[in-house]
Amino acid sequence: MDDECCEVVITARDADWLAGFTRTLVEERLVACGHLLNPIRSVYRWAGEVHDEAEARVALHTRRSLVAGIVARTDELHAYDVPCVLALPVVGGNPDYLRWILDQTRTGGT
Repeated sequence: MDDECCEVVITARDADWLAGFTRTLVEERLVACGHLLNPIRSVYRWAGEVHDEAEARVALHTRRSLVAGIVARTDELHAYDVPCVLALPVVGGNPDYLRWILDQTRTGGT
């Protein structure tokens, strides 16, 4: 699992906060990079009401073994009670890019 790559999606209301959070994760070597999209439109049910709001989204490239650490950092720093953090499998890609992701991130899930 330590050599498997994945993409982790996180959303937030504040795009600048999300960019700074992404930088923190890169500096901590939990992710190799993040691609931010802003704005996105989120439609969801929360506390019995349907919401339709602008948010930002980041796609983070990392090791599958680091997902738990990313979830923990998100829970620690994110403003939402229940932040969106989804890990999606990477089933293929440019082998040189996938190696770069592994080279830029921690090993062992620590």
